[in-house]
Amino acid sequence: MNSFRTLLEEAPDDLAYKNAQFRARLPAGRLYTASHYWLEPTATPATWRIGMTRFATRMLGEMVEMDFEIKENEGIQTGQIVGWMEGFKATTDLYSVIDGMFCGANPEVEADPGYVHGDSHGRGWLYLAEGQPEAGAMNVKGYAQVLDAAIEKILGEGYVDQT
Repeated sequence: MNSFRTLLEEAPDDLAYKNAQFRARLPAGRLYTASHYWLEPTATPATWRIGMTRFATRMLGEMVEMDFEIKENEGIQTGQIVGWMEGFKATTDLYSVIDGMFCGANPEVEADPGYVHGDSHGRGWLYLAEGQPEAGAMNVKGYAQVLDAAIEKILGEGYVDQT
């Protein structure tokens, strides 16, 4: 856990990210994964608020429905499917980015999945989990490099999202 705290301290400021047509404010004080999830530490030790990044939600479009297939206080492992989400553009599985325990879904998002797209780094968080973040989790600066690579790949394939 201490190494993750160090990663967070190495990037203390939010990042105004821009590449091609994609812009986002990437909050510091969080870990990010190459699979476009973010993890924010809560006041409870080893407990994290987890959500999808703005980049991920843009690829999915406006969220219309979601469900978690895992029960509260059930053990989870990194990469495990914990639920699913349907957007206007695509449907995706929701994955665990922590080895530990699923602590529950965000009740606001369960009531209105639109928060995921409309406020992905705020009220649109997905679930709480307690445990150890995945080994490859990075700070906001590292995630900006992942975004650069993903956007360059999309541009190289000739796809540009106009939304």
